[in-house]
Amino acid sequence: MAVLDMCWICWRAVSTGLMMRRSRTSPLICHPMHLVQSDFMKISGSDLHLFRVFESVVRNGGMSAAQMELSLSQPTVSNHLTALEQRLGVKLCERGRRGFSLTEEGRRVYEISTEITGMLDANSARLSCLRSAMAGKVGVGIVDCMATDPSFRIADAIAELSETAPEIELNLKIMRPNDITKAVAESDIDIGIGGSDIKVASVKYQIIYQEEHAVFCGSTHPLFYRKDEAITSAECYGHPWVDRGYWYGIRRHRFDNSAANRVTFDIEAQLLMVLSGAYLGVLPIHFASLFERQGRLRRLPVTDEAYFADIEVAMRASEQAANVTYVRDTIIKAHRMHL
Repeated sequence: MAVLDMCWICWRAVSTGLMMRRSRTSPLICHPMHLVQSDFMKISGSDLHLFRVFESVVRNGGMSAAQMELSLSQPTVSNHLTALEQRLGVKLCERGRRGFSLTEEGRRVYEISTEITGMLDANSARLSCLRSAMAGKVGVGIVDCMATDPSFRIADAIAELSETAPEIELNLKIMRPNDITKAVAESDIDIGIGGSDIKVASVKYQIIYQEEHAVFCGSTHPLFYRKDEAITSAECYGHPWVDRGYWYGIRRHRFDNSAANRVTFDIEAQLLMVLSGAYLGVLPIHFASLFERQGRLRRLPVTDEAYFADIEVAMRASEQAANVTYVRDTIIKAHRMHL
């Protein structure tokens, strides 16, 4: 088989060094015991399904975690991996009591697989626009603990989309703020909602409202029953605090180097630390108020640490598919109606 007659996956494998054998009589051939079992491999729909199962296993570090993502049983996932190995003619991974690990061929196949599926995913929205501009999947990453905020109108936006663009499939994910920025920039998600101290030039941001934060303590904390006028900022700073690890600059507590202070990366985890009574923490008022009404939290008069967080909609600055832009605009519209 001449180089010009090679299928795309074989050419890609050659370029990555997976197949490097030359025949004495032909310029370059794909040997059956390497990537493919025949001279020419046509990628079918079932092949793509096997590739996606393989990618999930690699991404999750084994079959146990992948089966939850795929909604498949572990034996089924294992059978899919075996089928892909037989299809390609190479051993992709080691799996057993010692855990999961990729072979050298498995690492190269994973690289090829993600390139193929990535190309398909990147163009799925464009293809759907041939049938309808308002169809296809749109990935939206949202920071945690937003559902209790009455200013957050994502439910209104979802209701609007279900009526005006029912063929758009929203894929909502709860993510950390800085992970959202990274995921939008790298096209892992289409839209991000939240606030991050890190900004990326390839992403454009639009503020939709502000989220108020204040200092709270738990019911067993020494300051819980103290009168407001008897509480000073200096005394508060003498107690241990729990901060969020993705805060930078002025949001980082001024005494964050104290050995007694703690760091979490999720608001709910921070809340649990504050509820223990061992730490003070800056929490969103809408979220903390639920526990304040139960008598489990108290808002402290420490204005130094209170602040308003900008809640933003983030999307890649480059031109996006019509369905992504429509979802973004619908989210912004829902919040403008309640300003």
